[in-house]
Amino acid sequence: MATSHEPTRLLAVIPARGGSKGLPGKNLRPFAGLPLIAHSILFAKLCPQISRCLVSTDSTEIAETAKRFGAEAPFVRPAQLAQDTSPLWPVLQHALAWAERQDGTPYDALLLLDPTSPAREPSDVRGAVAQLRERTDADGVIGVSQPEFHPIWHCVIEQEGGWMADLHPEGASYVRRQDLPKVFRINGSLYLWRTPFVRSQEDRTWRQAGRHLLCEIPESRAMSIDTLEQFERAELLVKHGLITFPWLSEALVR
Repeated sequence: MATSHEPTRLLAVIPARGGSKGLPGKNLRPFAGLPLIAHSILFAKLCPQISRCLVSTDSTEIAETAKRFGAEAPFVRPAQLAQDTSPLWPVLQHALAWAERQDGTPYDALLLLDPTSPAREPSDVRGAVAQLRERTDADGVIGVSQPEFHPIWHCVIEQEGGWMADLHPEGASYVRRQDLPKVFRINGSLYLWRTPFVRSQEDRTWRQAGRHLLCEIPESRAMSIDTLEQFERAELLVKHGLITFPWLSEALVR
């Protein structure tokens, strides 16, 4: 039986709601020759750390596409979890509870794979799982990258009267950019949590309640596709060979 610090049974969840206002139909939109969601499904197949992968969706069309690429989409996401305003945390809890009821065995960790961030590599998951295994005091591991601009150095806000002010109070105290502390952004590439933490936390509280490690991923692979402009930019990166997908050549013969 796995102990709390050995994430040997890992459930991957790919959430894919049918409705999308920023980029309608984005999960099924052709990207690099495949439906966008297919990239996350085929990626999961390359990760031996993943024990089972589920697609959580309210869309029959997404479910059928997911199954065509070898994923499980065994349930319809409840309507209350598929609204524009629905938080994601209860979606993960629902998928975890469903899988554990069906399997009759608890999972040790849950991996969230957002289909709008398809440029992960298997080594990212391997590294995140290793971090969680080594650090018994961590609740999760979050994919991050160093942004191209430094928020402390560059970010400002507009105050009353139109005056500029530093977003971060320390911004004006640095004379040289080289002296700034290293800053990361959560880039959506992967989220890995121990399942006791997932079960116990209410929605929207994981960042405040848990202790999380950073899994650094190059900013060049930290794409997030939620608008048409982001989609077209990501397509250009793939077209020019700046982003490559190890599963692509095999999948295109389907």
